[in-house]
Amino acid sequence: MTETVPLRGRHRESAELDALVDRARAGRSGALVVSGEAGVGKTALLDHMAARTAIDVRVERIVASESEMELAYAGLHQLCGHMLSSAGRLPAPQREAIEAAFGLRQGSAPSPFLVGLALLGLLTEAAGRRALLCVVDDAQWLDEASARAVAFAARRLDAEGVAIVLAMRTVGEAFTGLRQLVVEGLSHDDARELLRLAAPGGLDRRVRDQLIAEARGNPLALRELPRALSPAEIAGGFALTRSLPLESRIEQSLVAQLEPLPASARLLLLLAAADPTGDPGLLWRASTVLGLGPQDVDAATDADALVVGTRVGFRHPLVRSAVYRAASPEDRRRVHAALAEVTSAGHDPDRRAWHRASATLRPDEEVAADLERSALRARTRGGAAAAGAFLERAAS
Repeated sequence: MTETVPLRGRHRESAELDALVDRARAGRSGALVVSGEAGVGKTALLDHMAARTAIDVRVERIVASESEMELAYAGLHQLCGHMLSSAGRLPAPQREAIEAAFGLRQGSAPSPFLVGLALLGLLTEAAGRRALLCVVDDAQWLDEASARAVAFAARRLDAEGVAIVLAMRTVGEAFTGLRQLVVEGLSHDDARELLRLAAPGGLDRRVRDQLIAEARGNPLALRELPRALSPAEIAGGFALTRSLPLESRIEQSLVAQLEPLPASARLLLLLAAADPTGDPGLLWRASTVLGLGPQDVDAATDADALVVGTRVGFRHPLVRSAVYRAASPEDRRRVHAALAEVTSAGHDPDRRAWHRASATLRPDEEVAADLERSALRARTRGGAAAAGAFLERAAS
């Protein structure tokens, strides 16, 4: 029920998204960058759009992850790796370029131009029978190579029946030339109504007014911050601490709500947060390594933190970052070690190397050698920034 309030105040934003999808339905194409601070309602708008269009439009949706920013083409692989069955219909140079980008072909570093063209070709093939909507949430975390390829394809959409929506906190340099939609805070009236629904027992007027002022119309803040208040604070005389940015206060509130969970369920949430692939099989295998069971999955989903389906995700991207940042270094090393153990060295050596490095406290020659090999592969794929990150981690 609380989701309806931010959407009530989002007529302009919702209409722009609907118009973009209608263009794709009509056989045309377009791209839109949706920006705004964390918690302002971008994900709610994307959820609403995807739910309404899924009947007659193919929807491909991913959430980029901060932990994969250093892995060249990781975001691109997440978006279209499963579309490679259509790569045979691409011109040979494009097919070879994207296969090299994904580590499926050895050779020189692929041309970013050809990788971008290959992405455009794959999206066109995917939209062959019905319109295609590609949604990238938290796009500010896309690795540099993926961001460059997605922006390249987005600028060249024409009549393919493809719509691309990229949601991010601030507009990255790669996306500055695309059409922009800025999502701002709710109006005062909508903010009051959302706060009323978030705290149905009622708030002291002074607390209510201060929360509205501090939240600046941010829907997630209005929903989450009241949950962190004690009964005495709800009753009145509460003064918000202003020393932390709003995003940090929201994350603290989200973490506080998860504290009643058993330690094993919180560890499972951390495990899911450390694996941005969202692969359920990988999560189950790593859970077994850590001695976690179905009851921990049930506890995490019952707490409205984890969403488990064909992919594993979180009810809001901030839950993932809040869980990971709040965890102890020891627990982070434990989950990365488990993920490294169950990640295939043959099929995904770079992600395995990154997990191993994140699980290692002291210098380790074997781990460093793995990272150096990953740097070489990244350089071969054209990921100079990723190669540098691997080498920096190997030297530390």
